[in-house]
Amino acid sequence: MSATSHLTPASISAPPEIASAVPAAQLRSASKIFGNFVALRRCTLTLATGSSTVLLGENGAGKSTLLRLLSGLHEPTQGEVEVLGDAPRNLRHRIAYVSHSSGLYDELTATENLRYFATLRRSGAATCACTGNSEMALRAVGLDPNLKRPVGQYSQGMRQRAALALALQADPDLLLLDEPFSNLDVSSSRAMVELLADVRTWPSAHGARARTLVLTTHQAALASPLADRTITMHRGEIMADTDAPE
Repeated sequence: MSATSHLTPASISAPPEIASAVPAAQLRSASKIFGNFVALRRCTLTLATGSSTVLLGENGAGKSTLLRLLSGLHEPTQGEVEVLGDAPRNLRHRIAYVSHSSGLYDELTATENLRYFATLRRSGAATCACTGNSEMALRAVGLDPNLKRPVGQYSQGMRQRAALALALQADPDLLLLDEPFSNLDVSSSRAMVELLADVRTWPSAHGARARTLVLTTHQAALASPLADRTITMHRGEIMADTDAPE
């Protein structure tokens, strides 16, 4: 399928059957308060292992805050958050979070970035061929690992792919993406959807038959082929929770 072809839910292969009894993530009446601002208000949510969830809502709806709670970057002010049966801070090696910012060093090439960050990650068994391997991770997202251009000279689409390669190199069971289609043209956005659909099917090192994705976006129609479930947020609350049609 070309990057510019029309995408529908039926045109993207479904991931392997979800077979884990342990949810990928759970929030129980979770709230996050910054000073006098309530960013997330008493959210209760369970995400099945191997599922793909799209979070919708305007700026300030609480989408990014929810992702940061799942990633372990924030602790809930009230309530509880679990990932794979434990506190996110204890399982950061099984979680990858791709934020608005790529997190890459502009003066380094993509390969240099990935090799550097690989030294900061744990070692151990992995089933993803790109784990700890910068060349494989970059090729998996369609980038040339031999490109000598620094990341600071990349297009926005290339930067997004490099950031995703960095996340995949960690072999995560839970992949969190904050606005992965932001500033991408239509062709690049559709190519990213296809790539993420493929990533879902990769086996993980920890026995899950499919990886779990949670992403935020303002582009509901674009993300719909990825969505098993769509959650709409407003002012820190979940307003709608809809499963994709079978």
